[in-house]
Amino acid sequence: MQLVWHRFILRISVTLFMIFLATIASTVSIALAAPPLAKDSSIVEYDIVVYIDPVAQTIEGRSVITTKSPNELILSLGRRFRAIRVLDDGVILKSLSTNYGMMQSWQIPGSQRVPRHIEVHWQGKLSPLNTSLDHLQTLGRAEPVSGNFGTFLPDSSGWYPRITGELASYRVSLKMPLGQRGIVAGRITEESESDEGYHARFEFPFPSEGIDFMGGPYTVETDTMYGVGGKQIQLRTYFHSQIKELARDYLDAVKGYIDLYESWIGEYPFTEFSVVSSPTPTGFGMPTLTYLGINVLRLPFIRSTSLGHEVLHNWWGNGVYPYYPGGNWSEGLTTFMADYAYKERIGPEAAREMRLGWLRDFAALSPGQDLALDEFTTRTHGASKIVGYNKAAMMFLMLRDLLGNESFDRALKVFWSQQRFRIASWSDLRSAFETESGQNLQTFFEQWLTYTGAPTVRIAKAIRTHSDSGYCVTITLEQVASSYNLRVPVAIYTKEGEEIKIFDLDRGRQTFSFELRTKPTEVVLDPNFRLFRKLTPDEAPPILRQVMVDQTAVTVLLPEMGMERVVAEALAKKLQNRVPKIASSGDALAATPVLVIGLQDQVDKWLILHKLPARPVIMRHDGTAHAWTVGRKDGVTLAIVSAQDVTSLQALVRLLPHYGRQSYVVFDGANAIDRGTWPARAQIVKLN
Repeated sequence: MQLVWHRFILRISVTLFMIFLATIASTVSIALAAPPLAKDSSIVEYDIVVYIDPVAQTIEGRSVITTKSPNELILSLGRRFRAIRVLDDGVILKSLSTNYGMMQSWQIPGSQRVPRHIEVHWQGKLSPLNTSLDHLQTLGRAEPVSGNFGTFLPDSSGWYPRITGELASYRVSLKMPLGQRGIVAGRITEESESDEGYHARFEFPFPSEGIDFMGGPYTVETDTMYGVGGKQIQLRTYFHSQIKELARDYLDAVKGYIDLYESWIGEYPFTEFSVVSSPTPTGFGMPTLTYLGINVLRLPFIRSTSLGHEVLHNWWGNGVYPYYPGGNWSEGLTTFMADYAYKERIGPEAAREMRLGWLRDFAALSPGQDLALDEFTTRTHGASKIVGYNKAAMMFLMLRDLLGNESFDRALKVFWSQQRFRIASWSDLRSAFETESGQNLQTFFEQWLTYTGAPTVRIAKAIRTHSDSGYCVTITLEQVASSYNLRVPVAIYTKEGEEIKIFDLDRGRQTFSFELRTKPTEVVLDPNFRLFRKLTPDEAPPILRQVMVDQTAVTVLLPEMGMERVVAEALAKKLQNRVPKIASSGDALAATPVLVIGLQDQVDKWLILHKLPARPVIMRHDGTAHAWTVGRKDGVTLAIVSAQDVTSLQALVRLLPHYGRQSYVVFDGANAIDRGTWPARAQIVKLN
């Protein structure tokens, strides 16, 4: 079973809170308004001492906040925690807190005496750890949880007092009971363990978006590497006992990724990197560490895929911070330089398949589901990931194709050297690429960042005629209902092979001509899928995701009662990540995608009733459960799910959501024994 794990930006709820407060407190200095300076110039510094007891599920702490700002400030803390005492330069703060969402806040009056010191004593109860949550449920929670098997306090839970709207450096002195270890992003400056418990002190001297805490009964393995310039980098694994034997492989893999990205981008910005195991199926990246689920870490492909993605986030996202009000560029750039780059290292066919997968995913979105790239901040559902990760990654691919590899890579190095530990926007990226390439990229960035949807491009006409030098080919390209400036690749096939030509299409319809000595036989539009566009139905055979992400899809549940009905409803809800819209099995098929779930004989009868193709031959005899798509002539997709009994159907609730990119899957119990996509048909025009 292939799972793809993505970094989820835990700070987003706090970021939204910051933006809200900015509208009601005009004198507050909001860091997002202008990039802060680099190391040692933070306006805010936290010195936190905290004790966490996973058995009692309690936290108590003291934080001294030092700020150089003379302005009025907003102090915030999660509503579930109680501030016992708040002191402003030693004077008890008398103002009452106000509540907004999950946060409580206090107004700190402005003062010309700087630096100022705000001291907060707080305590609270943590929620019990729930290891039964799946990946999406874990991503969607901003709750501080704790138990013997693990503690996770996301920054967005407000587990420590903070100055809203400011990046901050910090020191955290941590205490936990004996047998537990904890970690936050940063460098360990002290660590000890005694009968009194575990103690560690961490230092993060750079401007930071926030602090996430992880703890558990960890076994720690260490190693050391030396980066560019001979800088020593401390590597660690914090693993639960059941996977501690994997530590060496992960430490070696991290070394390889740091070497790769130092040579590609520039010096690794920190002095440590740790891989930390989670008792829940997480996939998070923070500065100096990644936090991955135990079962995720067991998957053999994670070291060659997701691990590198999380290491790279130490440059993009945790080394240069996205300017969220203008869109989050870091996920797309990381996807391009990690997930996609690894496919390119495997070979051109693997890279082509990933690009085709991105375009298929986008074609699966229903009208209105996508958003402009400059509006993407964080992944909240499948549709936002398709835009913020995949579309953005393909934008960087097209930019590299336009500028060339050398110019593209130089711009990345410049961007990194100029923006380290600053908040940077899409316009800052554009500036770096323009400077290094000498090209005006305004139109390129504007259309790919601000337009929703994608262009639809087709070959309207192609003819071959004789010429003095051999043959003349005339091609008319058309983009339907869009006005992009596009570089459209077209392949021309002759007896000698393939030749790719790039045509600049900047109007709705344009004609291009060129000469060839060898007789051309056919032309093919973008055969390697290097242009981000809306695939035609023939180019994008139906996949299961089209029904999973389309909010207009309806569901037909063939079991009418009993446990079969209960399980079918649970599967529909899990596949669509919402309460399904139920239609009757006897109703005429809707003009929207349809999900059909039932037992084998029920499904076969339903297909006959609606005069649809029978179960595909490849799955008529094998397996205990089948799922496949059918593309109707009107372009609407049907997804059919069939199981031989309720036990087989129940197994799909956990398994099937991970196969959205497939056109069909065959299961035998808990194993996928066959899967694939229906063949795609390229836009081919024969030349007569």
